[in-house]
Amino acid sequence: MLRSQASKVVTLLFSGRQRFLQSCLSTHTSPQLRGALEEEQQEQPSKSNNNYPKPEIDPFSLVNEELNTVSERVRLCISTDIPKLSTAANYFFKHGREGKRLRPTVLLLMASALASSSPSPDLCTVVDTSPASVHPNHVRRRQQRIAEITELIHVASLLHDDVLDEASTRRGLTALNQTDAGNKLAILAGDFLLARASVSLASLRTPEVIALMCQCLEHLVMGEVLQMGASPQEAASMEHYLLKTTYKTATLFANGCRSVAVLGDHSQQEVEAAWAYGRHLGLAFQLVDDILDFTGSSAELGKPALNDLRSGLSTAPVLFAAEQRPELLPMMKRRFRGEGDVEAAKVAVESSDGIHRARELAMTHAKGALSALESLPPEKCSHAEEARAALVQLTEQSLNRRK
Repeated sequence: MLRSQASKVVTLLFSGRQRFLQSCLSTHTSPQLRGALEEEQQEQPSKSNNNYPKPEIDPFSLVNEELNTVSERVRLCISTDIPKLSTAANYFFKHGREGKRLRPTVLLLMASALASSSPSPDLCTVVDTSPASVHPNHVRRRQQRIAEITELIHVASLLHDDVLDEASTRRGLTALNQTDAGNKLAILAGDFLLARASVSLASLRTPEVIALMCQCLEHLVMGEVLQMGASPQEAASMEHYLLKTTYKTATLFANGCRSVAVLGDHSQQEVEAAWAYGRHLGLAFQLVDDILDFTGSSAELGKPALNDLRSGLSTAPVLFAAEQRPELLPMMKRRFRGEGDVEAAKVAVESSDGIHRARELAMTHAKGALSALESLPPEKCSHAEEARAALVQLTEQSLNRRK
């Protein structure tokens, strides 16, 4: 069943590419890029007009109730009787401020995709109010803890990143470090979230999972240092960029998926496939993020457009563009700090095939994610079949998102 679903999504990837190209045509006017995009649109007419039906499943709706219980548990988990710390820690967990909650959504879907039966409705609709230090007595509750821990780690990294980058906005809001909280409290709030995540992690009593999630923290730090301390040669290297992106983004997806599979006591084949799906999805997601920095608006992104360039970062579109536009190299070397560098770099990227090639690389990793799903053993129940279809759809949505 999944093979037929995956073949449909290969079609979705092509149709998604067409939508992406159309959006680029509407936002980019350079003759070279427009010509390349129009040529590619004409290359796949039969693939974008096939008779494959699209999956009807909304991956976020499928686990929405369970996701809400996880979010509510997070709010309970980070409560404290110190008002300033409570306000800062809850800044991105208040209702309406949670963002996409992509990572916990992926993990809950992966837990279902590997399951042999549907979880009890109570497990998905009733909030687990037990203390973080108490060992959950049901497999699904333990898997929910991974979703909770992953989101705590992710938001903590955002708070720390915003201080390091001197960011002004996040998720359409003023960044916490730009509020009365300031840099110090923003950093401490991130540390507090990591401390609470660590308590929940210890309660799982599974050394392999504890090691996997601790590696996420290690990789986040290593990735940030690789980004901050890159030499001019490293900053212009695609290999260095992909290593940094794996550490900063993909590991949390990959190790979270692997942890869910380990906690479900699944086979080594399933554990490896879950990890591969998360890794490829994480890389595809970040590559699209890098593209949107050029093609999206500040209103859509919830943060300033061209933020990466202004932060001195050479992302995939820039690295690919530099192969055609050597004038980018001195700008990359000085981290776009020269007068007019950001605007000149934008023009150079848009007049090359940098965005197009970054998109191709994102599609390659999306296909890798689908191949990982295909490698799983047959579904054991209709619930698992539905969840796998949702993961397929989520992969396509991650490629074609606008924010």
